[in-house]
Amino acid sequence: MSSAEINGSVRSEASAKESQASFPSEARNPLGHHTNPDSRPGITFAHQDKLPKLPIPELDSSCKKYLAALKPLQTPKEHHGTIHAVQDFIKSDGPLLQDKLNKYANGKANYIEQFWYDSYLNFDNPVVLNLNPFFLLEDDPTPARNNQVTRAASLVVSALSFVRAVRREELPPDTVRGQPLCMYQYSRLFGTARIPTENGCQIGQDPTSKHVVVLCHGQFYWFDVLDDNSDLIMTEKDISLNLASIVDDASQIPIREAAKGALGVLSTENRKVWSGLRDVMHREEGSNNSDCLNIVDSALFILCLDYTEPQTGADLCMNMLCGSSKVEQGVQVGTCTNRWYDKLQIIVCKNGSAGINFEHTGVDGHTVLRFASDVYTDTILRFARTINGNAPSLWASTSPDPAKRDPDSFGDVQTTPHKLEWDMVPELSTALRFAETRLADLIQQNEFATLEFPHYGKNFMTSMGFSPDAFVQMAFQAAYYGLYGRMECVYEPAMTKFFYHGRTEAIRAVSEESAEFVKLFWGENPAAAKIDALRKACQKHTATTKDCAKAQGPDRHMYALYCIWQRAIDEDGAEMASSDGWDSTRPSSPEAVNSIVGSPKRSSMLSETGSISSSPPAPVQHQMPALFADNGWDKLNNTILSTSNCGNPSLRQFGFGPTSGEGFGIGYIIKDGSISICASSKHRQTSRFIDALESYFLEIRKLLRQLKRRGTSADKTVSRAREAEDHHRPRASRVKSRGRIITSDGKPQAAPPEEDNTESDDDGLGGCRTPLSSRPFLKLEPVVPITLRPAAPLTPPRSPPFKPLMTVHASSPRRPQIKTFRTRRCTHAVVRRLYPSTFSSS
Repeated sequence: MSSAEINGSVRSEASAKESQASFPSEARNPLGHHTNPDSRPGITFAHQDKLPKLPIPELDSSCKKYLAALKPLQTPKEHHGTIHAVQDFIKSDGPLLQDKLNKYANGKANYIEQFWYDSYLNFDNPVVLNLNPFFLLEDDPTPARNNQVTRAASLVVSALSFVRAVRREELPPDTVRGQPLCMYQYSRLFGTARIPTENGCQIGQDPTSKHVVVLCHGQFYWFDVLDDNSDLIMTEKDISLNLASIVDDASQIPIREAAKGALGVLSTENRKVWSGLRDVMHREEGSNNSDCLNIVDSALFILCLDYTEPQTGADLCMNMLCGSSKVEQGVQVGTCTNRWYDKLQIIVCKNGSAGINFEHTGVDGHTVLRFASDVYTDTILRFARTINGNAPSLWASTSPDPAKRDPDSFGDVQTTPHKLEWDMVPELSTALRFAETRLADLIQQNEFATLEFPHYGKNFMTSMGFSPDAFVQMAFQAAYYGLYGRMECVYEPAMTKFFYHGRTEAIRAVSEESAEFVKLFWGENPAAAKIDALRKACQKHTATTKDCAKAQGPDRHMYALYCIWQRAIDEDGAEMASSDGWDSTRPSSPEAVNSIVGSPKRSSMLSETGSISSSPPAPVQHQMPALFADNGWDKLNNTILSTSNCGNPSLRQFGFGPTSGEGFGIGYIIKDGSISICASSKHRQTSRFIDALESYFLEIRKLLRQLKRRGTSADKTVSRAREAEDHHRPRASRVKSRGRIITSDGKPQAAPPEEDNTESDDDGLGGCRTPLSSRPFLKLEPVVPITLRPAAPLTPPRSPPFKPLMTVHASSPRRPQIKTFRTRRCTHAVVRRLYPSTFSSS
């Protein structure tokens, strides 16, 4: 992480940390200081100019890591060919492309940024199920607030408070171990839209946006929610009344009739088709359709109010990712028509279940996760303040009470809901019908399955000495290998926001160590050998993750070299053309990057006039560098298991669609005592894969328990007499070999029965947080009698190596829980889980 001096500022992690520390603790952590009268705007982006630039790795280093990532995925013959291709690349094209990349990066904010935008913006297929991920929020802990209008109004108020904190630069920066991260993406989160054009998409933004758009039964409504100072102009009650009016108005139109005018479906079309339809809507400047489209594009975000109540986890995830498809009498009446996928969407079902679907081009999951977590937490804290006015707040400052403001202070605002009435010209009506049938096809081609694994989580994994993320990643590989008998390409993103405008680097989770582990796991091998291999595989994964977080992974570097080569082809096509038959379309146009990627200080947020766009030229013939022509390049870029770990206690599920027709899309959340997984695929037995994961988690726990009970774990306080017993058992005398050996929990060791999956961890190995009131009472089973010869000396029974976690007294029945006045304790517990550092002293 080399330092660099830009605009008189020294860029380094140390200088960024110093800039963060210059702000008072009240500004860095408002929640920890219940009130903050001395708010100091500017903390959000204050350290941007101090962050180090994303480094360009050395060519030799990236090539070695590239080969290491491919080795476990290839046959010896294939890998031999890839080695020759890489050696040829290092001797010929590689150094030249590396030099061109270094020159291109001079003066740029980030060497990969424009190439990365282009990879998204030149994507022509529908964004739904292909690009947009989703978050499923936990339900509100207060059951009475889990109805649609109440939950939606509460989420909107909290989201607007977040918008205000970003615009006033009062949002404390994200940090990892005190090191501030790049906050640039937060400036791209609101008032932003993906705009399709004939030559790729653009990112447009209205930095002064102050209204929201509400979708209900496919109908569009809007009203203002902020003033010119980004202060809230409506109370939660006002917003609730607006939303109730919208639901009532939308329900007046029969759902089959409403579906015929649900223009949101057009945002699911192929991008070039959608671009042509937008041209139809903008055909006359100032027309009704043109104005309506501008209102939608410039909204802060979209609020989708669904009329359905999905019951299962899989149905909820599908609803948040792509909506439901349900055809009645030939008309689509599912929630898939109640979306607008070019913008950030907050989705609320009729029963109050809520989630977020977001356009992925300008923001990564880590950024939207902070938004989702803060919004969820603020909804709880605001309700707590209705009971206790001294309850803490997430925000450094708050908007003036709208009920106490002078009406003239609001300016020109429209707080009454307005319904957008589209002119359904024949082209739009026909296009909408075809778009809906294609969307229904797309939804039917995908399936979803979820796993809510309650038996253990982060606590258990760390108590066993494993990185939780690495532990779960090995589960994906083992489950897949158990079904298909082969190793496939696995992708996991690593955050690189330690650097200026950092995005992600690809963690290649499959390694020689992980391949060795899964083969040992599925073979007839001792438990110790399997766990030892698992430990080595997890250690390798953790080392790779740390390397990628430092921007030293090979993927982004190689992709940048690929894009640089395509730029060179475009610039020098005549000289570099050959007759070998290779052809490609350039996916990047980085010339404009300098003017649009500056630090998002107070006046530099993107607008449509300064949007990122790309215009791919016509294909050319060229000679492809050996590394990119080798089949190893294709194999590494065909992700079979696309995975992402993105969650905290505010989320119930997280997921996205599969990136390959032969693969799975896997979003997962590792909580203290549980694991949540959402898997998607194009009907590749997704439920069976989920079942395989659950079986693996239970089996690996059983292996770890076996080693723990035998005293072969890292616990140095366990007697080694058990090891001596195991060592001498084959030579035991006839008398000592009599009887069946039982373990400390009274079960036969030779043939242990299947574990009771409904029980919590009761032997001190961590994880499960099942409430005591829901745990079954302990049942005592008779011990099998052991008959000894009279000559044999009687030995006292061994004490169990672990003490019971609790004692159940039959004479003291547990008192029933009283639900009255639980709100404060519940709120406090939720906030403690979301913000543990704030309460670390308690």
